[in-house]
Amino acid sequence: MVSIKSNQEIEKIKESGRRLAVVMDGIKKSIKVGISTLALDKIAEENILRLGGIPAFKNYGGESGKPYPASICASLNDEIVHGIPAEDVILSEGDVVKIDIGMKFGGMFSDMARTFAVGKISNIAKKLKETAEKSFWEGVSKIKNGAMLSDYSRTVQRYVEYNDFSVVRDLAGHGIGKELHEDPQIPNYYDGNYRDLKLKTGMVLALEPMINEGSYYSVVREDGWVFRTRDGKLSAHYENTVLVTNEGYEVLTK
Repeated sequence: MVSIKSNQEIEKIKESGRRLAVVMDGIKKSIKVGISTLALDKIAEENILRLGGIPAFKNYGGESGKPYPASICASLNDEIVHGIPAEDVILSEGDVVKIDIGMKFGGMFSDMARTFAVGKISNIAKKLKETAEKSFWEGVSKIKNGAMLSDYSRTVQRYVEYNDFSVVRDLAGHGIGKELHEDPQIPNYYDGNYRDLKLKTGMVLALEPMINEGSYYSVVREDGWVFRTRDGKLSAHYENTVLVTNEGYEVLTK
C-alpha cells in the first residue's frame, strides 16, 4: 500500500533531503584521481553523523543474508548499483563512479544518487552520464497529482532509448518515508506488466533512472549486492527523493 505522508512527515523528509544533499556535495568535492572509494565512504559517514543523521544503507539487510557494510554505494564503470567501498578500489583518470547515499533524519528517510566523472572521461561516458540525469528530469516532469506512474516510466524509457542507451530492467525506484524502501516499485521503463498507479498529493518517491551504454541485461556478483552490466559496458545512475504535489512535484534532495 502506498502511503500519503502528513505535513509533519513531509517537513521531516524535506529536512532529511536538504542535509543529504549537503553530504553529496561533500563527496562531489572529494572525487579525484587516487582517492579510494572507502575514503569517500568515510567522508560521507562523518558528514551524515555531523548533520545529525543516521546512514540509511549501513547494515541494511538483503537477499544475500549479509547486511550492507558501508554508508554509501560506490559503483565503478560497469557496476550499475551497490558497489561496496573498499580501500583497494582507487579512482583513476577516465572512470565513471556512481555514488548512492541515504539518510535517516527525524525518523524519516531520504535517498539520492549521482554519477561523477573522474578527470576527463570519454565522449560516450559523458553522453551516458548526461542522459541519465536528463532522463530523470524528463520523467519527473510528468509527476503530479492525478498522473499515472507509467507516465514517468514511459518518458524515461523513451528519452534513454532515443539517445541509443538502454534502461536497466532488474532494478527500480521506490516509495520512501518511514522506511528506506516502501511501495510502490517504480520501473524506469514500461512494458505493460507492472501494476500502474494514480499518483496523489503527499506521496514521496525515490525516482532513479539506471541506464546502460549497451544492453539492459545485468548480472549480480557472488556477494549478492553488486549489479554489473552483463556485457561489461558502462552504466550511469541519477536519483532524487521527490514529493508529489497538487501542482506537480518538488525535489527534496537539493
